[in-house]
Amino acid sequence: MTIQLPTGNGEFKAYEPRTEPFAATPGTPFASRTVFSAAHVVADPFADVSPDSPAAVDWDATLAFRRHLWSHGLGVAEAMDTAQRGMGLDWAGAAELIRRSAAEAKSVGGLIACGVGTDQLTGPATLAEVRAAYEEQLALVEESGAQAILMASRALAAAAKGPEDYLEVYGHLLRQASEPVILHWLGPMFDPALEGYWGSSDLDAATDTFLEVIAAHPDKVDGIKVSLLEAQREIDIRRRLPQGVRCYTGDDFNYPELIAGDEQGFSHALLGIFDPLGPLAAEAVRVLDTGDAKGFRELLDPTVELSRHLFQAPTRFYKTGVVFLAWLAGHQSHFTMVGGLQSARSLPHFARAYELADGLGLFPDPKLAEERMKNLLSLYGVNQ
Repeated sequence: MTIQLPTGNGEFKAYEPRTEPFAATPGTPFASRTVFSAAHVVADPFADVSPDSPAAVDWDATLAFRRHLWSHGLGVAEAMDTAQRGMGLDWAGAAELIRRSAAEAKSVGGLIACGVGTDQLTGPATLAEVRAAYEEQLALVEESGAQAILMASRALAAAAKGPEDYLEVYGHLLRQASEPVILHWLGPMFDPALEGYWGSSDLDAATDTFLEVIAAHPDKVDGIKVSLLEAQREIDIRRRLPQGVRCYTGDDFNYPELIAGDEQGFSHALLGIFDPLGPLAAEAVRVLDTGDAKGFRELLDPTVELSRHLFQAPTRFYKTGVVFLAWLAGHQSHFTMVGGLQSARSLPHFARAYELADGLGLFPDPKLAEERMKNLLSLYGVNQ
């Protein structure tokens, strides 16, 4: 049996879905790499909300998805960009998400790190107000028992006059952090409001400031997450880190080679693409744990085409594809997103995502995924 998928040029192609999923079994955390999946949130489809309303979250389904990731040995990076932070999920919703997920992690022994930002600020802010907002969120994450991820701040990008302001704000936060944190550099392809972060649009100059922050407080920095989609720049930064400070790749275009590493080192991972790839990615890292880098690449390299498709420009809308695949995979009963973001990608985009994900065996029940894809097509007027 085939399914007719739109190609984007007004034509259709016949695709024959696979009948068996990729075989992956749950397992314990990994030996050679620390791996986080940034996880999406599941909207409540029955809440009477508009795109401007506070997020209505289906907490049961949201936490069940986190248990799915933990069951495969992955850590959860919570309340990050993948969870629609700043794109439908406001600070009140993020705070509740952090509290609930941290408690769930504690109950199952799961690894968790949570995003600390300044998104309770809704207008122009002074540097003092930015710092206070960061402090409020850092306190909540630390009280929850989770590791903190200091995320890039739109408010800081708007308020900072130059590199010295970043050095002052981050230095203050690192001095008061009770445990080592992860620093997150999110590029403007993910959030245009972060253009010029670290005080310069020149990435070489910005990198120097970023590394200066780390060098001044190496005991307070567990690692860095770099999301610039430039493999060589990440490698160069990785090689300049103080001993003991880890690099967590956030490069959803080049992650296999960065995690595999080279003779001078490797990256750990904190990736949005590991939300839909969870079981397959976990299996690949377990192969890498045995020292089999070739086997690792053979499993993970074929996933890059799907990742590049989901993260294609405008990259910030990759969350739509992630949630779409979670629906097809049966992790949630509907394809609805907070803020109505399910409308952010086209039908041909969804069709290609389905084809690539099915080809990788990502759907535990391929028949269910096929039926749901056909239902979506019918809503657009495509009859099979």
